[in-house]
Amino acid sequence: MTKLETLQENLRNVLGSDLRLTEALGEVTIEVPAERLIAVCTTLRDHAELRFESCVDVCGIDYSAYGRTPWTGPRFASVVHLLSLTHNWRLRVRCYAPDDEFPVLPSLIGVWPNVNWFEREAFDLYGLLYEGHPDLRRILTDYGFIGHPFRKDFPLSGNVEMRYDQAQERVVYQPVTIEPREITPRVIREDTYGAGR
Repeated sequence: MTKLETLQENLRNVLGSDLRLTEALGEVTIEVPAERLIAVCTTLRDHAELRFESCVDVCGIDYSAYGRTPWTGPRFASVVHLLSLTHNWRLRVRCYAPDDEFPVLPSLIGVWPNVNWFEREAFDLYGLLYEGHPDLRRILTDYGFIGHPFRKDFPLSGNVEMRYDQAQERVVYQPVTIEPREITPRVIREDTYGAGR
């Protein structure tokens, strides 16, 4: 039995056979509903057959423009990357936010305290709210920043720009002054173009 097969068997034995589990590119992913996230992650950390002591990363995902066909599932998810130092294996845990308009998920700070800044980053860039997080505020963008820049519907030029105003001797915010334009690539129709003349 391979290491990944052993991990999958242990996950099913401990978490139940109804577990949604996939394997792709040599990595195992489980999907957990939001209401079970803390309980499942606590079991992943504490159970002797799993022992995922370390949370390596938490990131947000906006699935609104995912794949080649229109996405029909929940728009936002939080993905947790775990590492078991005891068993030397990795696991990805995906949890979809039940509400696309107001994406709220439980914070895992009580399970792995190091997720503090990871959850703040996902809040800042995707607008994911982590219920129970003690200090959920922006971490990468300015506190006056409007919107969440990693969302698929965020405008490429942003909503506001800031500049230093000489007259006021301070930084001021103003609407974006960039004129949107469409760049059409040059199409060359000559049959002999590039053929060593």
